[in-house]
Amino acid sequence: MKKTLSLIIFASLCALSCAKPLGRWVDPFIGTDYTGHTSPAAACPLGMVQPGPQSGNYLWKYCSGYNWSDSLLVGFTQNRLSGTGCPSLCNVLIMPFSDEHGPDYASLKKDEQASPGHYAVSLPDNGAKVDITCSERVACYEIQYAGQGRHLLVNPQYIQLRSNDPKANLSRGILAWEGSSQDSKVLRGHILAKSWVQYDLWYEIEFDQPFIACDTVVLHPDYKAKACVLDFGPGSKPLKAKIALSLTNAGGASLNMAEVPGWNFKKVRKEAESKWEKIFQLLPVDGPDDILTAFYTSMYHMYFQPNVISDLGEPVRYSTFSQWDTFRAADLLRTLLTPEIEADVVQSMIAEAEERGHLPVWDLCGKDNYCMIGNHAVPTVVDACLRDLPGIDEERAWAAVKASLTTRHDKSDWEIYDKYGYLPFDLISVESVSRTLEFCYDDWCAAQLAKALGHDADYEFFLARSRNYRNLFDPETGFFRGKDSKGNWREPFEPYAYAHAGKQGGDYTEANAWHYLWHVLQDPEDLIELLGGKEKFVAKLDTLFEVSPPVSVTGKVQDITGLIGQYSHGNEPCHHVIYLYTLAGRQDKAVERIRQVFKEFYKCEPGGLCGNDDCGQMSAWYIFSALGSYPVNPVGGQFVPGEAQVKPLKKLPW
Repeated sequence: MKKTLSLIIFASLCALSCAKPLGRWVDPFIGTDYTGHTSPAAACPLGMVQPGPQSGNYLWKYCSGYNWSDSLLVGFTQNRLSGTGCPSLCNVLIMPFSDEHGPDYASLKKDEQASPGHYAVSLPDNGAKVDITCSERVACYEIQYAGQGRHLLVNPQYIQLRSNDPKANLSRGILAWEGSSQDSKVLRGHILAKSWVQYDLWYEIEFDQPFIACDTVVLHPDYKAKACVLDFGPGSKPLKAKIALSLTNAGGASLNMAEVPGWNFKKVRKEAESKWEKIFQLLPVDGPDDILTAFYTSMYHMYFQPNVISDLGEPVRYSTFSQWDTFRAADLLRTLLTPEIEADVVQSMIAEAEERGHLPVWDLCGKDNYCMIGNHAVPTVVDACLRDLPGIDEERAWAAVKASLTTRHDKSDWEIYDKYGYLPFDLISVESVSRTLEFCYDDWCAAQLAKALGHDADYEFFLARSRNYRNLFDPETGFFRGKDSKGNWREPFEPYAYAHAGKQGGDYTEANAWHYLWHVLQDPEDLIELLGGKEKFVAKLDTLFEVSPPVSVTGKVQDITGLIGQYSHGNEPCHHVIYLYTLAGRQDKAVERIRQVFKEFYKCEPGGLCGNDDCGQMSAWYIFSALGSYPVNPVGGQFVPGEAQVKPLKKLPW
């Protein structure tokens, strides 16, 4: 009997050790073309660095610094945003070359490979092959040269900017620079950078062998940072480099370098792969190959951000909070899968609220750029408290939530909002409807935490405010629409007209009246009643998916993509809408549209995503939907059923 039991245990252990990793399904090139704005860069889950290829700058297609359709690479940068609609980061560019190089040091790319924690490419114009991996804070390179020369361009002036001019220069991105050479194996520097936010970044570059010359290169007379070409002498020995970053100080960069002792590239790569595999194993599922590829690539993208910004050994702190996007599903999914990590994320948000007076709106490098609308760290913090995530002081969290929804800051006009019960378009010139509707949801979330903590007066206040959406509902047209301070509707009213904040004006945010009609996440039952009951509600939903704008409506918004009629899956305000069919008693119609979205908008190819992945929100929609349900109200704990595309191999954590 003992022998039989031992054999069973041995067989089980062998099966586990021989199981193929789930990371094999990940294709980092998905979303790197069209509007996905993802990157095939090497990364660790939520790491500070994402070293990888740089193929362009300035234009909207280069938000991540890379587009699959490009034939040239201009170099390799050490950090980036993945899936956003605005660019930043992409700091400290390097580019190897042997005896010759292409124009401006660029090269054709050949034989690209990418997997979780690894990227590799050949550069035929530059006579080099580059392999990249990383830890959380250190980028690691192994460079093989085809010729006798071994050179490396180092350009600290590089940064991702946005411009309509494809020939814009980098002079306005790096405002100041200091650099030094510690010895013939180490370069150190500090840049003051400005792109979306202004931030300080310290870097340290270490090589496994000394350079014999360092020649300054003047790339542009207005550049603050000096580029250089390092010469490592003739030979066939591969060059290894490590680049550590810090948002704190030079000592932080040196401290972070210790995260990767020695020069064992394969070991670092294996450790990165192992970290990703632990994430993937949180949701082992079975299904068709193409669905598994889309599923685990979505998990990969979802854990690209937020990013750790604290140095090695310091209390963990995160940034890169795209809250208008991620509060809808990505934050909740991380809460359910990795509650200890999400607890640190929420603690970071609370700490920032105590420093600046409100929770982060859109946070990058520990700074708020106030992009987008609402105060949507509120639902994330509230949900964490209601789920008792470890280590969170709920009264501290409540203080941050209440201050965020009552203290004036950018795009938070509480005095006007409280006076009128909505944002009048003659006082708030853009996004008045969208901002009102999204304030209502944040208010409802605040009310839930106030109730849980026994703050009864606050509960009543925020609950009453959460119903303000009714003040902008026009029963005659059946839409939420702009109203001025005298109570007059905006005329003329065109529900198909796209609005895009300051760039295009209007009362909606990257949307039109059709998109924001459904934005009552906290009380869809009341929305059903406003629209005349379930039968009329379903008919209105049917119309959403079937209509096209009249020819008289012109204009385009880059972020409004993935259209089925007026449903826009490429932009977040629509993400819950399909599941409203289920709440209105027509799950069959929800299933029909879910299948359509899966088929048309999540293809396993570089241009396979229909819109910006937006720090994992598009991916989170896919994961929840593939598992069979979606959180229409991410703080309500209500998962609305659709149709499962995969079979979980263990019990789901919800």
